[in-house]
Amino acid sequence: MVLVYYSTLFVFLDHWLGLATPAGAAHAAAISLAVAACFLSFVCAAAADPGSVPSSFAPDAEAAQGQGLKSRYCDKCCVFKPPRSHHCKVCKRCVLKMDHHCVWINNCVGYANYKAFIICVLNAAIGSLYSFVIFLCDLLLKEHEFDILYVKLVYILSGVLLFLLSLTIGSLLCWHIYLLCHNMTTIEYREAVRAKWLAKKSGQKYRHRFDLGMRKNIQMILGPNILCWLCPTATGHLKDGTEFQITNN
Repeated sequence: MVLVYYSTLFVFLDHWLGLATPAGAAHAAAISLAVAACFLSFVCAAAADPGSVPSSFAPDAEAAQGQGLKSRYCDKCCVFKPPRSHHCKVCKRCVLKMDHHCVWINNCVGYANYKAFIICVLNAAIGSLYSFVIFLCDLLLKEHEFDILYVKLVYILSGVLLFLLSLTIGSLLCWHIYLLCHNMTTIEYREAVRAKWLAKKSGQKYRHRFDLGMRKNIQMILGPNILCWLCPTATGHLKDGTEFQITNN
């Protein structure tokens, strides 16, 4: 974030428009806002507890059978795991609605910090794409002394870095938007691949059991108030993470 922010403002934007101009100041404020929002959500996702299994949790056998779910027991934690929970080998504990263990935030992405994580990815993608556009504008609309070797190297390395960063984070954002709209985790998607194959083989149509429709799926993660969707600390809509509504279809 520091590298992209510094190079965008004090190299490309300053050379293209100048930070003292109204247009340059507006672009600087926009990229600063995106980086600040990315950093805030990054801290929230890294510092938050992704979701621990409550010590008082006990599986309801009748309810689980009625939903087609099985009570699972974790041999490593010696506790029953709620639906959608998994054991993380890195954190060495069970995590509620675990998506994956993210090395970039040094934390699991689970029920309690998934909102902060996806907001972080969103802001990072916006900031990276914005920086790449500013880089292209500076490259194409201004003259440069490419006869000087270090100038040429700076622009080549920066262009490659910003392109790969935008492509990688943009792809990650698209992936998690897909999961968000289907109320699915990365682990559940892998399980659904085999379930779809078995359903197709038997002439049936597979649908994820927790997929309640796009609107409700988004509200379950980001909250019912659209004004709070981009606030990583607005998690008052989250419950204990041990029970989830399933579709009737």
